Amino acid sequence: MAKRPRVLFIIHDLYQEDNHFPLGPAYLAAIMRRNGVDVEIYCQDVFHYSSDELARYLDRNEFDVIGVGFLAARFAETIDPLCKVINHHKKGAWLVLGGPGPSPIPDYMLKTTGADIVVMGEAEDTMMELISGKIANAGLSGIKGIAYMDGVEARINERRNPVKDLDLIPFPEWSLFPMEKYIRCLKPFRANEKDVVFGMVTSRGCVNRCNFCYRMEDGIRTRSVKNVVEEIEYLYKTYAVNYFVMYDELFVFSKKRIRDFKNALTERGLKIKFSCNARVDLFDEELAGLLKDCGCQFLNLGMESSDQTVLDAMKKRTTVEQNIKAAEITKKAEIGLGLNFIWGNIGDTEESLKNNVMLIKKYNTYDQLRTIRPVTPYPGCDLYYEAIKRNKLKDAEDFFRKFSNSDLLTVNFTDIPDDIYCSALFEANKYLITDHYENTTGDMAAASKMIKDFQDLYLGKNIKFRGARHYIK
Repeated sequence: MAKRPRVLFIIHDLYQEDNHFPLGPAYLAAIMRRNGVDVEIYCQDVFHYSSDELARYLDRNEFDVIGVGFLAARFAETIDPLCKVINHHKKGAWLVLGGPGPSPIPDYMLKTTGADIVVMGEAEDTMMELISGKIANAGLSGIKGIAYMDGVEARINERRNPVKDLDLIPFPEWSLFPMEKYIRCLKPFRANEKDVVFGMVTSRGCVNRCNFCYRMEDGIRTRSVKNVVEEIEYLYKTYAVNYFVMYDELFVFSKKRIRDFKNALTERGLKIKFSCNARVDLFDEELAGLLKDCGCQFLNLGMESSDQTVLDAMKKRTTVEQNIKAAEITKKAEIGLGLNFIWGNIGDTEESLKNNVMLIKKYNTYDQLRTIRPVTPYPGCDLYYEAIKRNKLKDAEDFFRKFSNSDLLTVNFTDIPDDIYCSALFEANKYLITDHYENTTGDMAAASKMIKDFQDLYLGKNIKFRGARHYIK
């Protein structure tokens, strides 16, 4: 009888309690189980298992493949030491890294972590080929979408085309995960204590590519509205989920799709709440009304800057006027508003930072504590290569030597000296924190604590600080 492959996905710790469901491994697990693979999940994120506990778990078990997915922001702090533990206790398993973190820089990741393989981009088809190759003891040269070490050299195979028809991908394998943890650990905007909250995606990609975006695939691909609503209905009936956090990079990009989504919910008698992300350039009163009718509680708008020169440098393909119009319409519709701004991009000045702060204050719905982060040139984005071109970064190793937290300056693209840059950003966020508490709870002691957290972060005393919108239960 043929051996059933055995795969382990390790969900690394984020050192916080508001953990989003790991959809990537859940989708992969669904495909693997459909194809006769035994899959186990090790959730360090919600259980905070230590390295010693992980080592003992690996010593007790045998796996063919151990998968770890991550963002670049987590690499030096979490993933690099995690890989050392896995490599020491994996026995004959292949350690496979994936996700947006390693995909753009696979050679660096292989040489730094000692991983066996990096999967570049979407992994549904690639992982099944890898598992088959591991069981058959076959070579890796013919598998698209991977990089691996061949002696002392990194071999980077041809990229694999992303999945076109997302409806062909089965629903995530929720049954393998501690769902009672994931449906209770988020505190989203305008949710009450009875709401059961969970995340999902209805599309992959975006219609645009900003200069700070490290996504590798071009364009946007969508699931059918029918397929999306079937998942919503299943989660509602099985886990009582009624508040959905739409993880799509861009949920709102077509008025027709939102109209179809509203009609499909109505036909099935589903009344839900949700939060989502939107571009500002197609916003009008009709779209806001449709979103409100669907149950939209909170809308993240990627405004990014109050300065047109900076927006153009970002390749945002939006205008300041469109930002303001979208904010006004959303606030008038009484939908919670996430005013997302970053600062420190090409063309930014102290004046643009002040204007960002004033726009947040003017249109803030105070559903969420909004602060401003410095732009970070993560490997794979246009800004990363621009930083190398300007001799502000040498390579990936240099990036991770300089990066410690996404709320801290990594590369300065402005003409402002670093010390003045950091001081201005701290003062801007101090103002926004104070303004938030003055307009919400009035708890100025809490405001002072948050300001102290930011100050400690900027002084390097607490780089594990996760920003103003995370919390500890």
